[in-house]
Amino acid sequence: MTQSKIGLAGCGRMGEPMLAALRSAGFDALGFDIRSPQSYGDFARAVTDNARHFADHTEILVSVVRNINQTDALLFDDQALVKTATNLNTIIIASTLSPSYVRALRDQVPAHISLIDAPMSGAAIAAQEKRLSFMLGGSDADLQPLMPLFEAMGTSFHKMGSFGSGMSAKVLNNLLAASSTVMTRLVLDWADKLDLDEQSLLQLIDKSSGQNWFASAFDTIEFARDGYAQDNTIEILEKDVFSALDAAPQGVDTALPEAVIAAIRKLEPRN
Repeated sequence: MTQSKIGLAGCGRMGEPMLAALRSAGFDALGFDIRSPQSYGDFARAVTDNARHFADHTEILVSVVRNINQTDALLFDDQALVKTATNLNTIIIASTLSPSYVRALRDQVPAHISLIDAPMSGAAIAAQEKRLSFMLGGSDADLQPLMPLFEAMGTSFHKMGSFGSGMSAKVLNNLLAASSTVMTRLVLDWADKLDLDEQSLLQLIDKSSGQNWFASAFDTIEFARDGYAQDNTIEILEKDVFSALDAAPQGVDTALPEAVIAAIRKLEPRN
């Protein structure tokens, strides 16, 4: 596996540390982003904005781009790697996207290219510390050779079933995460009005029945105090809930997820 040429597309908040983890583990990994390589400072040599160069390098593609539009651009439109990367044999979708969109990729991607969905859980700090959690969808025959790649970036691996199952699991997980985020922020806002010390309350929550991932890691999650804004991580939470709604079984009550979306949109920055 370390002899395969890895291409990681989307070298942002999560993608850049994932790329660094792969390279430090000895993988021949090259990053692609529309940003200039010079913007990465000392890491510039590991990233290209030249789609042709990236296509020529890539045998295994790890896609960490932001959304469906960027995924379409990467695979079929602007970069069109499905056509231009002639040595491409595996596509790993690590972005969080609509499960129905992900499953439909099988009809658009040539059969000789293996498809894996591997969305991850963990904020940027987890990517930097190489302890991401991956939810994996795909056949055992396709997944097993790729495990050293995932092990370079994470510590927890959950095989959820066939292609698309990892994404279904991820959007359900993220629905819970988004709910924890908005409720924790609400609790902290109420605590301010009740003259409760933030750190004391967070320590209490971490050891009590209200414990949740967001409250427990509040001081290390880089977006914990952000408000809702276009293209920031809080806005991504909204996208994730919409993806969960896309996966909702027919006829179920979606009032609670819709209330979470409304609460996300109302989040203000917290000093």
